[in-house]
Amino acid sequence: MEPDHAVLSIVRQCDLLSISRSGFYYEPRGESAENLALMRLIDEAYLHFPYYGSRQMARHLRRLRHAVGRRRVRRLMAKMGLAAIYQKPRTSAPNREHRIYPYLLRELVIDRPNQVWCSDITYISMRRGFMYLVAVMDWATRRVLSWRVSNSMEADFCIEALEEALAKHGRPEVFNTDQGSQFTSPCFTGILATNGIKISMDGRGRWMDNVFIERLWRSLKYECIYLYAFETGGELRAGVSTWLGHYNSHRPHSTLCGRTPDEVYYARPLPALVLGHAPAPGPAAGGRKAA
Repeated sequence: MEPDHAVLSIVRQCDLLSISRSGFYYEPRGESAENLALMRLIDEAYLHFPYYGSRQMARHLRRLRHAVGRRRVRRLMAKMGLAAIYQKPRTSAPNREHRIYPYLLRELVIDRPNQVWCSDITYISMRRGFMYLVAVMDWATRRVLSWRVSNSMEADFCIEALEEALAKHGRPEVFNTDQGSQFTSPCFTGILATNGIKISMDGRGRWMDNVFIERLWRSLKYECIYLYAFETGGELRAGVSTWLGHYNSHRPHSTLCGRTPDEVYYARPLPALVLGHAPAPGPAAGGRKAA
């Protein structure tokens, strides 16, 4: 739309684009403080109970003394990109341009860096709004290779994270994601195919197929996001950057025999431990429990 177009009036432009004039002048409003608080509670509950649908989530919130109905919860969960993990019937055909690839990791031994990468998107609550975070992780070492935040669920920020990971770390043999539209988009899968990377996708409702990055989200939220109510996108990026730096470099994992993701990814020797001289965690890293 061009309000100052020399030839076409706003009415004529609306007619050509098949939108109403009121729709052109509409300015969307952000979620209320009450809804943002509910979204925070929904996000926390979903980390523990990813099988909760809108009906069960509404019951959970009512037990917390929030007067909320299923329709409202369903709308908020859809806005957050959350859905229950149970299998659902296929009621509509997928977009023909968005091919769904098979899951390739079943019974595959993953034991070296850059063998398999995975990626996922999560909702991030803020004091006065919310954003979305995508990360690319090396499956064997749990190292976060790249990440991006965005205020929308468009595929662009996922593509940027993928391109950064490829530029900095080479390319994996297999790349695994869920069946979200950002990852099935031709632009995203095209980059993988061009680089000769095998594409793997979780089964519908199979969040456990990408369990390691799901554990990353839980650690990040409880050790950073929920402790620091970030006001702006800049504050959020700085906080996430600090926590992920600590996670990669200083946070030992039991599954990595007490090593950090950096030490395993770069095959570094385990540093000598001196009591009282352990690296200090970032400002948002509250715990040491392995993910």
